[in-house]
Amino acid sequence: MQTTKKLIVATAVFLIFIAYSLGLRHEQPTIAKPQSLENTNSTVSTSTKSSTAVNSSTNTSSGQYTDGTYVGDTYNAYYGNVQVSVTITSGRITAVKFLQYPNTHSTSVFINQQAMPYLQQEAIQAQSSNVHLISGATFTSQAFIQSLNSALTKA
Repeated sequence: MQTTKKLIVATAVFLIFIAYSLGLRHEQPTIAKPQSLENTNSTVSTSTKSSTAVNSSTNTSSGQYTDGTYVGDTYNAYYGNVQVSVTITSGRITAVKFLQYPNTHSTSVFINQQAMPYLQQEAIQAQSSNVHLISGATFTSQAFIQSLNSALTKA
């Protein structure tokens, strides 16, 4: 009788563990929108193409940067590299594009598809590389900030 109870309890625990594991496997992490973008309605497009950017040397007096497109250095984001380009128009950041980002694992693709637009929007809103880290995409966020900072240094 004692052995039967142990067997039933062990089987129940095992089945609950299996059901729990299968449920977790299908959940995808969610990325929360940064507070600085909660009232922002602008959209930013992403680009995954590698390209060579051309820098222009037009000087503008209305912004803090020199007009042109600048490519940042490549930084390791643990699951892959991150490299961005920034476009400056009238001395202001008008576009930030990802040239490289971690995309070799399905989880990385899922997370980065959510995080990249937030990072781009926040950089344009802040007009600098002073953006918030995205929870769940910390490594990508850190590498984004470094690459963007290196691009803005060239501007």
